[in-house]
Amino acid sequence: MKKRIISAVIAASLTLSAVSCGKKAESSAGTIKIAYLPITHSLAVLEEAEELEQQSGLKVELVKYGSWNELLDALNSNRVDGASVLIELAMKSKQEGIGIKAVALGHHDGNVIIVSNDIATAADLKGKTFAIPHRQSSHNILLNDALATAGLTIDDVNVTELAPTEMPSALASGQIDGYCVAEPFGAMGVSLGAGKVLFSSEELWKDSLCCGLVLTDKFIDERHDDAKSFVENYKKAGNSLDKAKAKETAKKYFSQSDEVLDISLQWISYNDLDITETIIQHTCRKGKGIRPLR
Repeated sequence: MKKRIISAVIAASLTLSAVSCGKKAESSAGTIKIAYLPITHSLAVLEEAEELEQQSGLKVELVKYGSWNELLDALNSNRVDGASVLIELAMKSKQEGIGIKAVALGHHDGNVIIVSNDIATAADLKGKTFAIPHRQSSHNILLNDALATAGLTIDDVNVTELAPTEMPSALASGQIDGYCVAEPFGAMGVSLGAGKVLFSSEELWKDSLCCGLVLTDKFIDERHDDAKSFVENYKKAGNSLDKAKAKETAKKYFSQSDEVLDISLQWISYNDLDITETIIQHTCRKGKGIRPLR
């Protein structure tokens, strides 16, 4: 796991050339297809979709998927022009020869370690079952960091992979004892009364790298000007997303209560979405401490 995460991050640093350096082609104003999952980590994309057509005539067609595997299949086969996706999964695709580039972050922070109400400290996780969405994810790094605060390792817990939508109910039924996943599913566990926050991501890893905006090489090469405009407007959309605006956008796309969104949006921000060398280097250092899952 350690090698896979570090390799993914290194791959990211090697492919983060600015979109403006891509093959020059004329803009062909039209539809841009962007894949997403209904999570708060994708809100910058959702916000931009409404603004971009008004400003530039470019239309963003948002294509919703129910799982990372479905989304990656669409991205990797060029059925969409880009996606809001877990950076680690996108970089795994890049390593496998898929033509994509990470061009911006999706957010800052925005993840939490949720545990059942009878767990008081990280030490209480020993022997418990903990869910993450994917082994190649920042959520796995955060789990390792949380365990390390109590002198534990991944060998001290039972780790399982679950779909994000299944985690709150799995915690409520006692199937798992905790989880870490993209929002708003952490907030759902809290709202249900099934669990509580043991750690927020910034307590373990400030400005943690998680989801990012990825575009296909095909789209960048064939529609260079559109790609450049899309990325620029995406970053502007992120800077404009204060808590009130983020909630307004989320309510248009998610079937979540006000309470869940209010809880979830406490933990995340969308300003300054540039991917920098400092972020890459810091993420690489974080990945060095990862123990492989059993």
